[in-house]
Amino acid sequence: MNLQTRVRSTAMRIMTSDLLRSVRRGLPALGRRLSGAPPRVHYFHQVDDPYSHLAVQKLGELESRYRLAFSRHLVRGPAAAYQGSPDKFDAWAVRDARSVAGYYGVSLPEGTLRPEQDCVFAVCAQLAGLLDSERFVHRAQELGEALWRGEVIGTSTSSGAAAAAGRTARQVLDEGDALLKRRGHYLGAMFYFEGEWYWGLDRLYHLERRLRESGFDTRPAAGPCVPRPTGISASGVEAAGVSLEYFPSLRSPYTAISYARTMDLVDRSGVTLRLRPVMPMMMRGVPAPRAKQFYIIMDTKREAEAAGVPFGKVVDPFGDPVRRAFSLYPTLERLGKGREYLGSYLSAAFAEGIDITLDAGLAQVVERIGVPWSNCAAALGSAEYIAVVEENLQALSSAGLWGVPSFRVSGGARDGTFQCWGQDRLWRVETEIALRSGRTETPETASNETPNAH
Repeated sequence: MNLQTRVRSTAMRIMTSDLLRSVRRGLPALGRRLSGAPPRVHYFHQVDDPYSHLAVQKLGELESRYRLAFSRHLVRGPAAAYQGSPDKFDAWAVRDARSVAGYYGVSLPEGTLRPEQDCVFAVCAQLAGLLDSERFVHRAQELGEALWRGEVIGTSTSSGAAAAAGRTARQVLDEGDALLKRRGHYLGAMFYFEGEWYWGLDRLYHLERRLRESGFDTRPAAGPCVPRPTGISASGVEAAGVSLEYFPSLRSPYTAISYARTMDLVDRSGVTLRLRPVMPMMMRGVPAPRAKQFYIIMDTKREAEAAGVPFGKVVDPFGDPVRRAFSLYPTLERLGKGREYLGSYLSAAFAEGIDITLDAGLAQVVERIGVPWSNCAAALGSAEYIAVVEENLQALSSAGLWGVPSFRVSGGARDGTFQCWGQDRLWRVETEIALRSGRTETPETASNETPNAH
């Protein structure tokens, strides 16, 4: 392991440590108690972000349920460097938000993919004076519905409340953006509580668990306001006529914590799997600023714990180690061991601390799936994999996606394809397989429980 790999790996292990999380949570709580300030959740609303529109529909319920203060802030959208693929970002977000909204009991109207910026600012101007008002939640939902339907929205006299207080809409946005950045984040639809960030509806079950454990829940015997959906089970369906294209990466923390669960879904449903590994995002030029990397690694640890998946003993396989690992893949695929190899490698690199940068580490990864190292060692350094991962990347891009892990489902009882990105969409992938295999449940009848393995 070279020095750069050692430094990156050590940093990841520190970031995912229980000690750092305790410090990250404990210092703000201590400062709050010393100052006598009340406990407070901060919510950052981006009016042209579909996930913010979903989140604000649950905000009122959260505010009435938990015994602490909530502060609302308006923010602009993330900079291009945080979007991964700016040309695909907006369309992906709207499509994804619409595909999961019903399972959360909320909605995103059919209409525009990208609201007009004049209308976006007009909504901000109307909401800027309501941030501390009981009317904010209702008005944000009402204006959001109109905005996402594509209606033309102008300013109204409600924008004068902010101006009268000496704060224009631009000032309110500037203040929100500055606080978001100062606390270490970059997206809208974010909730922040004493050292930790929670993205939209997808991560609220983490926040609610923390608030319950801290004694802020007024109804501790009740379930969370926003449980993560489990969707519709595909166990035992006849899914051989359904195709699942799965796009993993060898340097993706989110892939690492979802790979075994994806393979379990394949086995439970009988879906026809097409494994399509791609190069890591940063190795193909997709930017990831430091704040984004920091959030991803900590969020992965939190998600891994919720799923009961080992994670944290990391040997970061960036650069040449990934290329060397991929060079073995075509040979192992021909031996019928491609699926097992990827799983073994990801576990070694992200959960077991095996030094996969060395031949000895790769040999361990290979031999424990039942393949003698001598059967594939000659392929080490081969360029055969390049054509494979490039073809897979083109397929990923054609689906309007760029991140990993990604999924594309086709065939069965539905026309067209369903595609999504993220380990937190595995329940939605399972639902799609079930529906294409003939199960007829709807979002309203599907189970919604805090997950242990989804």
